[in-house]
Amino acid sequence: MKLFITGANGYIGGSVAHRLLADGHQIRGLVRRSDVAEQLAARGITPVLGTLDDSDVLAREARKADAVINAASSDHRAGISALLAALQDSGKALIHTSGSSVIGDDVRGDALSPHIFDEDTPFIVEDKKQARHALDNAILAASAHGVRSIVLCNTMIYGAGRGLHRDSVQIPPLVKQAQKTGVVHVVGQGINRWSNVHIDDVADLYALALKDAPAGAFYFVENGEASYAEIGQAIATRLGLGPVRSWTVEEASAVWGEGHARYSFGSNSRVRAKRARAELGWNPQHASVTRWIETEMPLD
Repeated sequence: MKLFITGANGYIGGSVAHRLLADGHQIRGLVRRSDVAEQLAARGITPVLGTLDDSDVLAREARKADAVINAASSDHRAGISALLAALQDSGKALIHTSGSSVIGDDVRGDALSPHIFDEDTPFIVEDKKQARHALDNAILAASAHGVRSIVLCNTMIYGAGRGLHRDSVQIPPLVKQAQKTGVVHVVGQGINRWSNVHIDDVADLYALALKDAPAGAFYFVENGEASYAEIGQAIATRLGLGPVRSWTVEEASAVWGEGHARYSFGSNSRVRAKRARAELGWNPQHASVTRWIETEMPLD
């Protein structure tokens, strides 16, 4: 199959591309810079220079491909709109990468949410995440217009990426800050919990969705959960550091930015991937983010 992947040089997109290349697919990947394009080409991916703002490039590549995977941004409405318009009435698949902060709350690390969502649970969406929720729904609605649209809503992803980028966006910043200062910090008390999933299991689900997911399908992507206090302690254990310390959202925002402090590190995001297991036969193999941190996580 001929695939077009946006974000093919990123952590998720690169790992998915690696998995799909191994399955024998041909991949063209959107990339911003010529030097990165050369690195993609060396890995067997045909580079396409451009960005999600280049609607003509997106439309051209979508029409040429047998299927499209957006792994570049969960929130870029113009880029997604260009892809959907190009794919209308084609019957081709568009797999969109979303994220479970869409149901994240704003508890500043100091409360455990009782809400655990699956694909059939009505979502509770904060005001700042309404735009992402609306975009996910618009993609799913394209199934009524001849697009096999699919949304994969990833949770906290861990594990070493298989593409050009090794590191994910949540655990590595905690580790780097701890290595720099000698102290592991979490937002608030860190009793907030996030569902999580290993990158290799994520890539497996993209492959299954490409093959078998029906039009209009939404899947959470998770295999377990942990609190930030537990994650912080696992980092401290791995690095041989002392007790985990608390940061306010304001203190964390000065280092990681307010959006990350509130929604990547200070929120609850608890989901269950019920549909992927039942409908696609997804069987993730990695079940403990804390064990991975303590025994496998790269430290350089």
